[in-house]
Amino acid sequence: MRTSNVTIPLEGSTMPSYLARPDSVAAAPAVIVLQEIFGVNAEMRRITDLIASAGYVGLAINYYHRSDPDLDVPYNDEGMAKGRAAAAKVTRQTIEADLNAAIDWLNAQDFVRFNRIATWGFCFGGSMAFFSSMLRGISGGIVFYGGQVGKPMMSGGTPLIEEADRVKAPLLMCYGGKDQGIPPEEVERIEQGLRSKHKRFTLKVYPEKGHGFFRQSSKELDDPDLKDAWSRVGEFLKQALL
Repeated sequence: MRTSNVTIPLEGSTMPSYLARPDSVAAAPAVIVLQEIFGVNAEMRRITDLIASAGYVGLAINYYHRSDPDLDVPYNDEGMAKGRAAAAKVTRQTIEADLNAAIDWLNAQDFVRFNRIATWGFCFGGSMAFFSSMLRGISGGIVFYGGQVGKPMMSGGTPLIEEADRVKAPLLMCYGGKDQGIPPEEVERIEQGLRSKHKRFTLKVYPEKGHGFFRQSSKELDDPDLKDAWSRVGEFLKQALL
């Protein structure tokens, strides 16, 4: 595996990102990792490395680059407050610009299979992965406990699920049944919203899991729910990208 920090040109500036890719010289499909509110931290780099270990190019983009480019806060109340403040500055316009720049950059690399790009997002980034499914150049979106799909983004606007008719790419959506921030009725509303528009999606709820459950996958490799989630990700990426 090869890892590096890269900068992606964007609007006269640059977007710092973390890149992980297989050692193979053959071009591979790519997955854009969309961070939790806490920044492109060790956990998001772990996820990106995990993607590369599965044979894909992983790119974790820092969509806080305009206002909080160095944000890396702990998983506690103080970190949550700082992360939410940073996420409140992310709009549909800024994330669309960042995703388009990442797509163009990946497609220009000789180690990436052209136009074979998916997204995988967590928490707020999960909602951004849902949004990405509405954009050109995205072959699939993986949403892990996306909290702003069924409610407005922190910067405002209508809930993303109310724009479900714009979804183009297939979706894999995973939620925890004990997630206090995304109650079952909200998950059901998301499912009904996608189903009513006849979109391609799979939605899986893990009844005993709370929010952020996939962070545990670095420590609890024997957990059957985490194994199942990772297996679903692998199968989804094969179908969307290969």
